[in-house]
Amino acid sequence: MIYTKERVEKIYNCKVLSNKEKVDQLLEMDSIQYTNLGTDSTDTEKAIVKENSLLIYNVIKKIDLRLGNTLLHNG
Repeated sequence: MIYTKERVEKIYNCKVLSNKEKVDQLLEMDSIQYTNLGTDSTDTEKAIVKENSLLIYNVIKKIDLRLGNTLLHNG
């Protein structure tokens, strides 16, 4: 699952998925980003992934306030 802001919004707005499924897909997207980082990743690439994570966590916060706050606090 490739990260795009449009994909994040599409998951958030999907009427078919339950809130749990939305959160699961968003967290999967986030974990794939971090998995694809390596020791050869530049600081810019790492910063982009961090920024993307913050967006994902803010969307999760709209779905599940407690989990979103926890992710943002610890991220």
